[in-house]
Amino acid sequence: MGFGNRGVIGDKWSSRILWLTAIGSAIGFYMVAVERQTQNREKMMAESMRTSGSSADDGE
Repeated sequence: MGFGNRGVIGDKWSSRILWLTAIGSAIGFYMVAVERQTQNREKMMAESMRTSGSSADDGE
């Protein structure tokens, strides 16, 4: 163990850290996509209710 090896993360641990970071990023992107999909669905439902309500009012 020479002086140059101090503070250097080993290859095995750096690889594990890299994989954990990549998996964490993928999970984060997935959660953002699900949230946006939910918001878009709610927006479409509200728009649908608004248009169906206005068409019902026009018919009367």
